[in-house]
Amino acid sequence: MRKDSDFLGECELEDSVYYGVQTLRAMRNFAVSGVSHYEMDEYIKSVAYIKKAAVLANHECGAISEQICEAVCKAADEVVAGKLGENFPIDVFQGGGGTSTNMNVNEVIACRANELITGKKGYDVVHPNTHVNMGQSTNDVIPAAMKMSVHANLLKLGESLKHFKAALSKKQKEHENALRLGRTCLQDAVPMTFGQYFSGYVSFAKRMKAKFSTLLDEASELPLGATAIGTSLSVHEGYLSKVYEKLNLVTGKKFKMEENLFDGLQNADFYIEISANLKRLATTLSKIATDFRILSSGPRAGINELNLPAVQPGSSIMPGKVNPVIPELINQIGYQICGNDVAITMAVEGGELDLNVWEPVIIKNLCESFKLLQNGLIIFADKCIDGLEPNEQICAKFVNDSTALSTIISSIFGYKVGTKVARKAFKEDKSVKEAVLKLKILKPDEADEVLDPFVMIYPQKSASIIKKYKKLYDLT
Repeated sequence: MRKDSDFLGECELEDSVYYGVQTLRAMRNFAVSGVSHYEMDEYIKSVAYIKKAAVLANHECGAISEQICEAVCKAADEVVAGKLGENFPIDVFQGGGGTSTNMNVNEVIACRANELITGKKGYDVVHPNTHVNMGQSTNDVIPAAMKMSVHANLLKLGESLKHFKAALSKKQKEHENALRLGRTCLQDAVPMTFGQYFSGYVSFAKRMKAKFSTLLDEASELPLGATAIGTSLSVHEGYLSKVYEKLNLVTGKKFKMEENLFDGLQNADFYIEISANLKRLATTLSKIATDFRILSSGPRAGINELNLPAVQPGSSIMPGKVNPVIPELINQIGYQICGNDVAITMAVEGGELDLNVWEPVIIKNLCESFKLLQNGLIIFADKCIDGLEPNEQICAKFVNDSTALSTIISSIFGYKVGTKVARKAFKEDKSVKEAVLKLKILKPDEADEVLDPFVMIYPQKSASIIKKYKKLYDLT
């Protein structure tokens, strides 16, 4: 056992661990969720990057020796590489605005750096506050690390969206000429193609990818250097410019200081926008999933226009039943992310005075939402979209049986005539073409041309037909 102390007293620690007394107290105080802050993707890694950049900057300022600088850098690199992951056990929910997270990283890096120099754990040469936390405060480290983790997660989400969009684009191309009946209010509407149908989803994915790309710029603006409240108290001369230079060097990215450090600590509205767009993506994905569930319903007593890939049995009692489990997974992701957004919104609004101390719950929910979407998009693409196929025979029957085809009759001959055709077709269980011929509105060859579904799905074709027959029947 080894001992560590703070102003509250002394504690004993297992020889195997690198963390210290402040981490131990946090472990005992905040054990509520069973989810550690280390599980928040990119979060602890971002804090470690900050520690490395800070020690390099302080070394160049002449405030830290080369020996300590090298040891701290090596220890920080090990944290980034995931070699010390078991030493970050604190619950993600914690009081103190992330102080426990900051001190956990400080203690681990200091203890490991001390071991590299002296051969033993402890703080004989490297101290967590004096050296690893030099020129920093929890109040600027944690919001800076949060933005850095958001930046990294935006890049990952962009890759998942790219994969998802590619799967949709493939389906759009494969079935660009396959007919289906559009539906509004869950009722029959006019014809379209599956290519047109999927093009709407492709456009959405493209739009969301572009949106997240624009958010990268704001995520690269950090409050690092603000220290406690934005006044940069405790930093050495030259540190502020050097720390960003070093941070960009160690991360390979381009971070910069926020224009107003007081704003950077007081206000967390940036996370409202991030969360809102994660919700925007999640809710539309859920809508797409619901569309697939509706169109694949049945198969014998439902719509059965889409055949979804069967990935597992759907019942413990009914043989042969297959459920749309992947779309149902996506629905649940959407529901969870909407809940996360509420928590983030409350935490942002709840910030008081010169610091938002609710950052732990913000980063917890943001990271969860990112992870659900990053993984969910890949699963949705690979296990559902890639294998889905339209049931073209059923789709064609629905199109030809729909009374909505009378829309083009209405466009040529007026709404009253169109309604008359639709009513006759519906009451007598006839097709629109049969009703048109029985009412002697068009000749057979004319009906074939006007009521061709492929005429109705392209604006130039339908406009041309309407113009032609209005002129032919002197209706202009």
